[in-house]
Amino acid sequence: MDLMKGKKGIIFGVSNTHGIAYGIAQKLHEAGAEIAFSYAGEAMEKRVRPIAESMGAKVIVSCDVTKEEEVKAVFEEVEKVYGKIDFVVHAVAFAPKEALMGRFIDTTKDAWDTALGVSAYSLVTVAKYAEPIMNEGGSILALTYLGSILSVPSYNVMGVAKAALESAMRFLAVDLGPKGIRVNCLSSGPVKTLASMGISGFSKMLKAAVLRAPLKKNVALDDVGKAGLYLASDLSSGTTGEVIYCDCGCHSAYASAEEMDILGNAE
Repeated sequence: MDLMKGKKGIIFGVSNTHGIAYGIAQKLHEAGAEIAFSYAGEAMEKRVRPIAESMGAKVIVSCDVTKEEEVKAVFEEVEKVYGKIDFVVHAVAFAPKEALMGRFIDTTKDAWDTALGVSAYSLVTVAKYAEPIMNEGGSILALTYLGSILSVPSYNVMGVAKAALESAMRFLAVDLGPKGIRVNCLSSGPVKTLASMGISGFSKMLKAAVLRAPLKKNVALDDVGKAGLYLASDLSSGTTGEVIYCDCGCHSAYASAEEMDILGNAE
């Protein structure tokens, strides 16, 4: 498949072969894209570099997305090597582990600032420095989750951060639209990744999603990768300012028949 032949871009946030960012990178690579990779500090380099090299990356660079000068330097390097680019994938999110436990009301100011800074404001910084080197028809894609619009147990401040991310995406879509650059979010259902396993009760979230989802299964990494390819490619040329769900329909159902039966039996 050569859907992305001749297309060039960068992915922020690949950390291992089990994550959503990797699933998207794999589909982009298979479709012919040239991909630059960033990693979060030296500790992550040993994980990311082999993945990037397996996909023929010419740029593999460290970047702390909370430091504007580092984001700027990344795009300067990408432009030097690749010239103009066609896509950016923002797959960066973080909150202190203690902020994902207990009650949301106990969220500290530091945890709030960290979660929103890393997970949401970084999209603004990335878009700012991507804009000058993006081709018309380019795509910026950020990863979000249902916790942005619903209260999900143990997701806590990350839900607030994802809500901010989605709102920022809409404003960026308006700013960049006149240049032909699209900005969207991809909301995946729960996927068993190293990051998600750090969320308390995640295994129950997987089971709950199967119960509620119309397709009666959890979304697979391959499914999310294909959705990411759609949003990064010209197939989504008329789509911007949108949250595209890839969660087997879980977001669309109030409750499944099975859940209603369980509740009925409990009466």
